[in-house]
Amino acid sequence: MAETVTAPAPLSPPPAAARERGGAGAFPTARARRRYWVLLAVLALASCGFAFGLLAWDNPMPVGSEGFWLIAERRATSVVVMAVVAFCQAMATVSFQTATNNRIITPSIMGFESLYVAVQTSTVYFLGAAGLLVLQGVPQFLLQVALMVGVSLALYGWLLSGRYGNLQVMLLVGIVIGGGLGSVSTFMQRLLSPSDFDVLSARLFGSVTNAHADYLPVAIPLCLAAGAALWCSSRRLNVVAMGRDVSLNLGMRHRAEVMRTLFLVSVLMAVSTALVGPMTFLGFLVATLAYQLADTHDHRHVFPVAVLTGFTVLTGSYFVLNHVFYAQGVVSIIIELVGGSVFLYVILRKGRL
Repeated sequence: MAETVTAPAPLSPPPAAARERGGAGAFPTARARRRYWVLLAVLALASCGFAFGLLAWDNPMPVGSEGFWLIAERRATSVVVMAVVAFCQAMATVSFQTATNNRIITPSIMGFESLYVAVQTSTVYFLGAAGLLVLQGVPQFLLQVALMVGVSLALYGWLLSGRYGNLQVMLLVGIVIGGGLGSVSTFMQRLLSPSDFDVLSARLFGSVTNAHADYLPVAIPLCLAAGAALWCSSRRLNVVAMGRDVSLNLGMRHRAEVMRTLFLVSVLMAVSTALVGPMTFLGFLVATLAYQLADTHDHRHVFPVAVLTGFTVLTGSYFVLNHVFYAQGVVSIIIELVGGSVFLYVILRKGRL
């Protein structure tokens, strides 16, 4: 009697492995995907909590009353400014580090802060402390933004075009220009009177008190337009992050995409710097935390984490400084202290960025 030969059953992964398998995508496993959405929810709740705390803490009127909302409305301008700055710094820094393929440098290396300091210092040097009033107003705000974007575009167009154009030369020239503007600004500051120097010093630290509500109807559309363009190019940024050679092999016009990204970065950084002043370390801190927390290569998932992290850091810093320590100080100093500590911790703990 002939034996009946049956085909072996196809191999299938065990149930636990099947549940953990995430497939090809932004996350390696389903667990990593769930962790990401939980993290996003926690950041959203924390940012909303700090924002409501800034509006309601020490508000003498009962919550929900007409008087409460009148007082909260006056504080809401600062919260909106924090949201705009966090959005600009987060989107610009993540995109800039992708375009340059370097997670150490930030857009400030292109001299945006140095140009802002030079403009403010020159105004006080030639016109006196009263000259700062000349820089207030929507036309002057747009002029500062246009000046910063124009200088960056001239730099990109000159150093990235031509046969031998490359990012390394552009970054080196940006450092030299920023250092030169900083030296000129320092020289003029030493020639100022003590009273003029005190007035100028208050403007050279990044603070939401430097912003005016009249700037927001102009700043918000610019930020949303540039941010939406970067969001729509998230898939192309994923390719750019793999390097120039890989991008060219995949059929992408690498130089054109990099220049387009740098233009959008310059718009975001110009708006943020002209609005509140230099915040050099905020973008670096936010981007570093976003890479570690999101733990994915996909910019569609890194961008939201970076924006929420930036808003949480800003609102949390102002809330702690104003309502816990009751100190009216410059939050950017605290951000640099905390950011440097977090950066060192991440490097020493994980050994990589």
